[in-house]
Formats: sequence, C-alpha cells, structure tokens
Amino acid sequence: MMSIAPASHPHPAGTALAATSPERADYRNAMARLGAAVNIITTDGPAGRAGFTASAVCSVTDDPPTLLICLNRNASVYPVFQANGTLCVNVLGAGQQQLSNLFGGKTPMDERFAAAQWHASRSGVPVLADAAATFECRVVGRTAVGTHDVLFCEVEMVRVGSAAHGLVYFDRRYHDLLPQ
Repeated sequence: MMSIAPASHPHPAGTALAATSPERADYRNAMARLGAAVNIITTDGPAGRAGFTASAVCSVTDDPPTLLICLNRNASVYPVFQANGTLCVNVLGAGQQQLSNLFGGKTPMDERFAAAQWHASRSGVPVLADAAATFECRVVGRTAVGTHDVLFCEVEMVRVGSAAHGLVYFDRRYHDLLPQ
C-alpha cells in the first residue's frame, strides 16, 4: 500500500494571510469564479428596519430547514440584524441587478426599500413581492469567523415566486438565469 504524504501548507496553522499578500489576491480571484445566487437579506424589529445584499447564503439542512448567512461585523446593518433575531432571505431574479446594487451600497435605508414593493410577514420582516423565492427565518445560532458572523437561520416560511429565473454573481458581474 502506498502512503501519500499530506500537502504542505505555506502558512503555519493559526496564521492569517496578510491583507495585501499574493495569496489573498489569489483567494479573492478564485472566489470570483465561485458563482452564487444574489439575495437581499432584510429584517425589521425593535432595532429597526435594514437590508443588505449577500451572496454568502446556503442551505445547511432540510431537517429542520436551516440556512446560513455570512454578515460582516463591520457592516452598518450588523447591530440591527444582531438585535432583531428574525430575517428574510429574498432571492433575486433576472433583471434585479439595480435593486441588488442599492442594497449593496451606501444608499440610505429608506431609499433602498422605496425602490421595490415589500410586504410584512407574520414576524414583521420585509418580504420582496417579486422575489424568485423567500425564506422567512429566525436566527438560532451564530459563530464568529474572521471578520464575519455566520448566522444559522431556521426557516419558518417559504414562498416560491411564479417565474423560474434567477440572478447570480460570477466573475465580478451579474448574470441573469432564464429558462431555455
């Protein structure tokens, strides 16, 4: 039986890549090739209403239905999401790039929400009327990793939009996904 030695790692365990290191640039360039759905994450509650654009969203399990969402602790919306404890993942569809850009930038919160039609869910979170799909969630756990918190969100209500289309972010650009 042949033994295979583990690959050597250029950085000892516990050390981080420097912010300007070539490895960090390689990592970011490679991540640009990892296509992802574009989502607007919204909340409303005692701490106020807020929303941000995120591509770092994925399923954890379907029993119980749980998503994970990554949120930068330096984001202006962070304290609102931390305090409210409920949120909605609004999956964007083809043609919603402008809305994604509004929620991904420095646009004032009222202007972000004024750019689309929303309705309040039973838990009070804003739900995008023409989203490809929505997941209304309760945050049930969080883990700090580097600059971000990974939020574990138990899904309490799902809605699937009428049109089968999507919006993904790949190679630092938006791409519409339309049925063939």
